[in-house]
Amino acid sequence: MKITRAEVAHVAHLARLTFGEEEMDKFTSQLNDILLYMEKLNSVDTTGVEPMTHATVLHNAFREDAVKPSLSNEQSLANAPDPRGEFFRVPKVIE
Repeated sequence: MKITRAEVAHVAHLARLTFGEEEMDKFTSQLNDILLYMEKLNSVDTTGVEPMTHATVLHNAFREDAVKPSLSNEQSLANAPDPRGEFFRVPKVIE
């Protein structure tokens, strides 16, 4: 075992958490499983493997910033319930 029940109780006390007897046993077992898995991962040879911050390769998801034609004022105001000149008229929200 990597971690004892007393260590789990100490960490719970530091975090101001209270657990019942069953929960203490459960958390001790779960933390031991995690630590044993980490030990297994540490035994793997990782020479030549580049460090990464994510499990998948991330690329810039933004499109190129290029000028494209857009709607005219008349088209954008076509479905407005109450246009006022070139603007959308909305109800007053500040009193």
